[in-house]
Amino acid sequence: MSVSVLSPTRALGSISGLLQVASLLGLFLLLLKEAQPYLRRQWLLRAFQQFPCPHSHWLFGHQQEFQNDQELPQILKRVETFPCACPRWMWGSQVTFLVYDPDYMKVILGRSDPKNRMYRFLAPWIGYGLLLLNGQTWFQHRRMLTPAFHYDILKPYLGIMADSVQVMLDKWEELISQDSHLEIFEHVSLMTLDTIMKCAFSQQGSVQTDRNCQSYLQTIEDLKNLIFSRVRSFFYQNDTIYGLTPEGRCNHRTCQLAHQHTEQVINLRKAHLQEEGEMEEVRRKRHLDFLDILLFARMENGSCLPDKDLRAEVDTFMFEGHDTTASGISWILYSLAAHPEHQHRCRKEIQSLLGDGTSITWDQLDQMPYTTMCIKEALRLYPPIPVIARELSKPITFPDGRSLPRGISVSLSLYGLHHNPKVWPNPEVFDPSRFAPGSDLHSHAFLPFSGGSRNCIGKNFAMNELKVAVALTLLRFELEVDPFRVPIPVSRIVLGSKNGIHLQLRKLP
Repeated sequence: MSVSVLSPTRALGSISGLLQVASLLGLFLLLLKEAQPYLRRQWLLRAFQQFPCPHSHWLFGHQQEFQNDQELPQILKRVETFPCACPRWMWGSQVTFLVYDPDYMKVILGRSDPKNRMYRFLAPWIGYGLLLLNGQTWFQHRRMLTPAFHYDILKPYLGIMADSVQVMLDKWEELISQDSHLEIFEHVSLMTLDTIMKCAFSQQGSVQTDRNCQSYLQTIEDLKNLIFSRVRSFFYQNDTIYGLTPEGRCNHRTCQLAHQHTEQVINLRKAHLQEEGEMEEVRRKRHLDFLDILLFARMENGSCLPDKDLRAEVDTFMFEGHDTTASGISWILYSLAAHPEHQHRCRKEIQSLLGDGTSITWDQLDQMPYTTMCIKEALRLYPPIPVIARELSKPITFPDGRSLPRGISVSLSLYGLHHNPKVWPNPEVFDPSRFAPGSDLHSHAFLPFSGGSRNCIGKNFAMNELKVAVALTLLRFELEVDPFRVPIPVSRIVLGSKNGIHLQLRKLP
């Protein structure tokens, strides 16, 4: 029996051949990897061929729209030029489908598409609570938390809301004795944080005089700016790379500060519940608030809500429960200051209903129709949440016959929808009569609290707070615009102002 042995020369030749094949394979895979963005861009161009848009750079897309806070004005230009919707290129193969037509909105919000992947940038801060969850887990959490916003729970909150507003107005009265000019957004934010802390988390004491809560508000403002800049930067998309940057490290530290605040709220409540007794005993004593429901919740397997899910829901509602409402109230007060004839009519209505304004009842909330119309018109012009994002989980066909494949990122521009001249004639004019009883509005023309199954769970709570704050403010102050500091709307997750919201206040006799 003979054994064949390769000579050294032949062995080296075989190894060399294998190395060449491996090198060629590696080169092919590298080229394929590099070609993927190009191939995806070509696929996207074909997918969007039915939807024209402004010319975009092949690499930088429409990045000029995001410079110098020009995003909102650029959206309005698109609304006027491109019917219904159009693509907006971020960079390379990154694109979002911008929608501002009510028929398109109705189709999209009637589906169960997941949130856009960009929402993951919020996860280190607010975790995967009701805002970021999808699918069955979202449904379970929504069903679990819905009782916290039943009208029987909301009724007693009116007194808390009124007390918080009066604390803010007392502070304003003291401040304008020195200077009638006032930047109101920070004060309103403290007031709405005070309200949500007392209503949803049964916090004792006044948040509006607590330095820790003022620090929390600054933390939230910093996080909104950090996340917004990350969404708009090509270099910050990768989590690992972002974590190594100064901004990424700052984001991590700031998230920790926000978590310290919410963890303190949770731990304090747990200690109080232990003092009160067992769950059934607590139920007999009082209605369960938002945090009670979370702490007493049971998953389908009978276990308590995991700590990370508990904190995620608290972080989510701590942010959404105060910041969006603060934006709404601030812009409503500015709108009334800018239109004194409507402010005067609202004040007359409120005075005839509330008298001296020392209290407000549940039934009175529905007895201020003109004030409610003005509130809605201000929310149309200045929607607290200017955009909602989804990712198509299956193909979609719109009422006009145009369609898109699955995998497309969709941005529902509520700001664009509410300023769409095809939906709202003379959209920049403040006209509360648009919301007069009997007005023939499209079901999806006005969406300040989103729509469909994922609409804002706290919309009734928020609307009640808006009415209470506006009514009590108008009873005590006459509002005027500061002509030297007119607010400039900017999109920062929540609609804000680039230069604050400054008003001149005059105490009424």
